[in-house]
Amino acid sequence: MEKDARIYVAGHKGLVGSAIVRNLQDRGFHHLVCRTHDELDLTDYQKVGEFFQSENIDYVFLAAAKVGGILANSQYPAEFIKENLMIEINVIDWSYKTGVRKLLFLGSTCIYPRMAEQPIRESELLNGTLEPTNEAYALAKITGIKMCESYNKQYGTNYISVMPTNLYGPNDNYNQVTSHVLPALVRKFYDAKRSGDPYVTVWGTGRPKREFLHSDDLADACIYLMDHYDGPDIVNIGVGKELTIRELAERIKKIIGYTGEIRFDTSKPDGTPRKMIDVSKLNDLGWKATISLDQGLERTYREFLLNLNEIVDR
Repeated sequence: MEKDARIYVAGHKGLVGSAIVRNLQDRGFHHLVCRTHDELDLTDYQKVGEFFQSENIDYVFLAAAKVGGILANSQYPAEFIKENLMIEINVIDWSYKTGVRKLLFLGSTCIYPRMAEQPIRESELLNGTLEPTNEAYALAKITGIKMCESYNKQYGTNYISVMPTNLYGPNDNYNQVTSHVLPALVRKFYDAKRSGDPYVTVWGTGRPKREFLHSDDLADACIYLMDHYDGPDIVNIGVGKELTIRELAERIKKIIGYTGEIRFDTSKPDGTPRKMIDVSKLNDLGWKATISLDQGLERTYREFLLNLNEIVDR
């Protein structure tokens, strides 16, 4: 991408989008185009069209999405499938209609079958049954992938799709109802320490295994692929290492300095038993993650404390 290119980062206030903006700014890109939800509702086809027609966008990072953890996905499946489909259709279609040169679509590893062979290769897409607790979100993301593929095939566009593993980092969502597991645990242990609670309850058995990637590493990978990858197939983005939810809880407990007990509520769902992705394709393309989980957790907790007033008010 040229330094004077007009780059639209959809979802620039979120975990992924804000990391992409930071990385682009650090690299010297100075024509970043960003809009808040209040300024541009991406579910409104007409408004999205007016935006693209007026801004002359060269490149798009489609990081905008309605996201959440097991609880949010289970309670609001209609919103998850509807809003994500509308965002994808509007942004991808108007990117084509206005001649955007390249688009990167952010998917999710939840697109893969619940019982996919581990580590999960890109070829596992549509090779089995999805995890029921986030099926609506996964189906929306799969549609976005296939929409990019279809536009490439029919119209000759250059739209690539990447599948990041579980993410964390600055501007994460720490709301106990809608957040993913890592920020939810940070918030739980912090609140328990502050309140002097004797124990923290964690959903499920603690046995499922997960892989975690810092959002700054994801942003770096996305920009690398935007510059170096034009292939037709999806690309996994992750670290290739995993740990159990119990181990994650213990690490967060230690970093926060909580001295109470961890209890697991086995009446609550575990979600997918294991979800580590194969990152050999990404590594072969020349990119590897550099932020270890311990480093990332330390940074995350420092940032959490620095932004505590804003987080608690959400």
